[in-house]
Amino acid sequence: MTHATPTHRGDGTDRRSFLLGAVSLAAGAIPLASCASPRPAKARAPLFKISLAEWSLHRTIRSGAMTNLDFPRVARDEFGISAVEYVNSFFKDKAKDAVYLADLRGRCDALGVASVLIMCDGEGALGDPDEGKRIRAVDNHRKWADAARYLGCHSIRVNAQSEGPRDEQERLAADGLRRLTEYCATLDLHCIVENHGGLSSHGDWLAAVMRRVDHPRVGTLPDFGNFYEYDRYQGVKDMMPFARGVSAKSHDFDEHGNETRTDYDRMLDIVLAAGYHGYIGVEYEGDTLPEAEGIRATKRLLERCRERRGV
Repeated sequence: MTHATPTHRGDGTDRRSFLLGAVSLAAGAIPLASCASPRPAKARAPLFKISLAEWSLHRTIRSGAMTNLDFPRVARDEFGISAVEYVNSFFKDKAKDAVYLADLRGRCDALGVASVLIMCDGEGALGDPDEGKRIRAVDNHRKWADAARYLGCHSIRVNAQSEGPRDEQERLAADGLRRLTEYCATLDLHCIVENHGGLSSHGDWLAAVMRRVDHPRVGTLPDFGNFYEYDRYQGVKDMMPFARGVSAKSHDFDEHGNETRTDYDRMLDIVLAAGYHGYIGVEYEGDTLPEAEGIRATKRLLERCRERRGV
């Protein structure tokens, strides 16, 4: 049997072919991942996000210097905040105005601003002892739930206002909230309650209302400042298991930029310990600084507290 003699080429082609073949064989035994470039590390999500509560600008809006339609632009361009929390009293007659709501949503979309929630006041007591009035209050809030859904909000913020003995107020408030929450659930919305005076500013009472409502779409909006006869830190701790938002109320600041009534570091430890990492709304309510300065001071304080925690 004859064998063909391999042709030798002086240009080294055979040697290169051999080496390439050897490398190809060896590569088969090496995991492909070892040859790939390292993947860039994913950016860590912030411990919490910052939004702006429209109430921080209530004097500016009431003066006529800006309107609710201006709010998303002002939040982003003036304060570098791209998430907003509306107050219904600043567009009270627009809840069912499709043209107005489309304009507001279009402005937010164009600016890249998220609509977080609508704070609803003046629509009746959800815990009214009169059942007819209580049901009417629930019905009055529905239009705001519809508007919130259209704007892309995750919640409407309501009040747990009632009258009578403590236990009876708990029952009545839970009844109205349950009815409204069931409607919000059909819109994929949450119905959340702020500590906003009366028994709602007692964290233990509001937590009991939440347990009585017992619905996955009901929740709280703990406000750092709205506790009057109740320890604010305990109040926020009581409310955090049900929190769907947090309001960083501020009034005055010392020379170091710390809020004088609330220890923000202590408060944020409570918020974060509950596993909350959503929006915390800047809500400046002081009168020693102009509104714009108070908003910036509150935002800086939140950012410093966040940076001290590494994110």
